Amino acid sequence: MKHSFGSDNHSGVHPLIMEAIVKENNNFKTAYGDDPYTREVLGRLEALLGGNCKALFVVNGTGANVVSLGAFTNSFHSILAPRTAHINVDECGAPEKFTGCKIIPLSSPDGKVTPEEVTKSLTNFGEQHHSQPRILSISQPTELGTLYSPEEIKALADLMHSHNGYLHIDGSRISNAAAALGLPVKAFTADCGADVLSFGGTKNGLLMGEAVVVFNTSDAECKNECGASGRYSDPNTHNALRNNSLQANILQYIRKQATQLYSKNRFIAAQFDAYLTENLYIKLASHSNEMAKYLETLLSEIPQVQITQKVESNAVFAIIPKWLTEELLKKYYFYTWDEQTGEVRWMCSFNTQKENIEEFVADIKGLLAKRDN
Repeated sequence: MKHSFGSDNHSGVHPLIMEAIVKENNNFKTAYGDDPYTREVLGRLEALLGGNCKALFVVNGTGANVVSLGAFTNSFHSILAPRTAHINVDECGAPEKFTGCKIIPLSSPDGKVTPEEVTKSLTNFGEQHHSQPRILSISQPTELGTLYSPEEIKALADLMHSHNGYLHIDGSRISNAAAALGLPVKAFTADCGADVLSFGGTKNGLLMGEAVVVFNTSDAECKNECGASGRYSDPNTHNALRNNSLQANILQYIRKQATQLYSKNRFIAAQFDAYLTENLYIKLASHSNEMAKYLETLLSEIPQVQITQKVESNAVFAIIPKWLTEELLKKYYFYTWDEQTGEVRWMCSFNTQKENIEEFVADIKGLLAKRDN
């Protein structure tokens, strides 16, 4: 395999991340994250996201999603998500099996859902024959590489809160979103009213490990507004001041039941320590985003390649002839996204280089020229 455009998961581990793991391998620490170092790194992540939140490490992305969703749902609830969402398509039913909740897929032609589309499924509240809508899960960036603006995320959060629901953000590529938007992660998560975030890293240079972050965990505002009863007299105030301290408190138990409590937690902490230092997570994501834009630029010169989605992060989606896909797969790895239309997905990684892209595009041009002759 010359170079894989199949997934940013196919890339290796960034040297600084590997160095941090090796360095941490030279001592003893209490297991299960019950050590000062792990708590310190989690504190750094919480501070990065604005404080007033609770973060825990988990093993992988699917685990981050099921723990996030499990903390906010009961089995009679439903989870709303774009039809293309990872939790709906690529997690083998794990969120449904673990939470017991029914996933309601929503129309999302560009990977994004709108408040209008979500509203269609916010129905049958109090009806015992129907699953009760509880949480909306979106990906940032989406599975199609597109991005929500902060305003779009806030509108979705406000909508769910107005129905006593929650907003989950699957951030397996959250660093790519931050780099592309030119904003800190908190600006389009915590500041927009998100309730829980899956904070990814393995698609951006980590060996393993992700984080789950529950926002709005302080009950100070709640006590100031509604007194000891814990009830808001004004429904609008209730929607504006979320208090997720209960979900944060049970997070550790949900993680354990989901088999996501890694005993040597400090090795995840070591990776995040390096990841957050000097904005390494942004630097790596910026590079993969830039490579995707470079690939888009070169592909735009080829009439037989039809780019199908906005290239806003590190993914390029395009429709190409089936025979061309078959020939390219002899040298490169990538996925066919839609068998019927011939749409393929090409992912760029933190270690994708310009010469990899130039060689790939040259091979595409060469195959097309040979076919024409």
